[in-house]
Amino acid sequence: MTEDRRYRVTLLPHGQHFEARADESLLKAGLRAMAPMRSSCRNGTCRTCLCRLDSGQIAYEIEWPGLTREEKAEGLVLPCVARPLSDVVLRYET
Repeated sequence: MTEDRRYRVTLLPHGQHFEARADESLLKAGLRAMAPMRSSCRNGTCRTCLCRLDSGQIAYEIEWPGLTREEKAEGLVLPCVARPLSDVVLRYET
């Protein structure tokens, strides 16, 4: 079952790792693991959690999150509404 599938998430530059289920947002999994992830609205509009997807694949829980086409093409993601489809590496700019 998809909801049983778990993926490894790595946060850079911190180097912290945690597990995320395929049926939950990356942010929700990170907060559960007490990872240093920024958040506010948790619905894809405020962009507080914006970071870069260095590797891996995600799927969005909403049709079009608060990103421009250019930002998506650059690899920017919103973890609050993104679910993992594989192991992922997220990079937060300091």
